[in-house]
Amino acid sequence: MDVQVHDLAGKVVGTATLDDRVFGIEPNRAVLHQAEVAQQANQRQGTADTRTRAEVRGGGRKPWRQKGTGRARQGSIRAPHWRGGGIVFGPHPRDYHQRLPRKMRRLALRSALSDKMASGDIIVVEELTLEETRTKLLLSTLQALAVNGKTIIVLAEADDTVRRASGNLPNVHVALPNGLNVLELIKADTLLFSRAALAPVTELLVGEPQAA
Repeated sequence: MDVQVHDLAGKVVGTATLDDRVFGIEPNRAVLHQAEVAQQANQRQGTADTRTRAEVRGGGRKPWRQKGTGRARQGSIRAPHWRGGGIVFGPHPRDYHQRLPRKMRRLALRSALSDKMASGDIIVVEELTLEETRTKLLLSTLQALAVNGKTIIVLAEADDTVRRASGNLPNVHVALPNGLNVLELIKADTLLFSRAALAPVTELLVGEPQAA
């Protein structure tokens, strides 16, 4: 699959060949959903906690004698049906982590990338560099490329200038090939790839080295 490559002014300067195994498959919706649910579950802290009747302070003495008062028999004022008593079946600290096999993670990422490609939401630039660490400069570059909404910029290697320039743009996120995740890909409106980032992304998701 061939796609157009743009310069930072938005002009087409050539084409790049994408691997159909990464950018041209039929998205597996079931695996995509499972990967999304797993990632959201892994972000949960699992620290919610409630006290049982054994943990609530007080209630050690029987409130009144068993018989002869005309009231229902009670053993503790910290029983669950009392105000201020323990909680039954309440949440306790737990681990919500869900493990997703490597092949499923790769398939989910390939499905997400293929879906974005089919929707025309992937833009490839020859090289994404900035002369200065200025948010305004990055913003004008994105406008020249007609990039709108939530955007993920994928670079082949870390670029502190681009990362710092994007720091004040809440809808722009800079990622490396090994930092892509399904949840962010699904939520993104546009994926902006540098040409150099295509090969490592393909290598990571296919598991085979790509020829230069």
